[in-house]
Amino acid sequence: MRTHATAQLIGGRSHQCDATATYSTGGGARSYALLDGIGSSDEVRDWARVYARRLARAAAREGAEAGLRAVHALAAAEPDRDTWKAAHLPAAVAVVAVQAPGAPLSVAWCGDARAYLAPEGLPLVRLTTDHNMRQVLIDLGAIPGPYARNTVTSYLGDIRDTPAIGVVTAAAEGRLLLASDGCYEPLEDHDLDLAAYLTGTPHQAARALVRAAVSHAGPHADNATALVADL
Repeated sequence: MRTHATAQLIGGRSHQCDATATYSTGGGARSYALLDGIGSSDEVRDWARVYARRLARAAAREGAEAGLRAVHALAAAEPDRDTWKAAHLPAAVAVVAVQAPGAPLSVAWCGDARAYLAPEGLPLVRLTTDHNMRQVLIDLGAIPGPYARNTVTSYLGDIRDTPAIGVVTAAAEGRLLLASDGCYEPLEDHDLDLAAYLTGTPHQAARALVRAAVSHAGPHADNATALVADL
């Protein structure tokens, strides 16, 4: 039986610019990566797919944080990232989780793609904290407007010297969920519990999540992607 699955729906966008990838090493480490491309074009779609594979491979081999930092640096070093052309280059937010023998689950991220974990018999727990203006304003004690969440403050392709990269560890047991904002936001906006959709096989759970997300998002639904893995 497969222990992980991904489901995607394009929503109302012209392109599917979310991407996922997994990678397993000979030593038994396995990574799960999800990227949410910024923008909607052939170029962003293809770039996100390439970088999802790069991130999954680097994280499985080097660890979640080291892998993300390496791929972050690779994206930042692309030609024209430090010129006026940078605004037109592909970029993406990312989250990656690594399960290795005898080690806790490790998660690293930049941006507002999220990781959740549902330990056996326990409630779903969100592991990540968004890197976007909504979270910045919340941290400052301000009330964010409805569009603050649309501005991310960290992403692959960001050329700042000290990019925001989050890192967390958790017990490597239960059901892992990686989700793009197009998956979790419509459900949260309607006060729906993501855990209610995480039943059945990983494939059934992932499909239920993205279908519910798009159905609740209305005519302007974003790309919705869920990666579900049983650890």
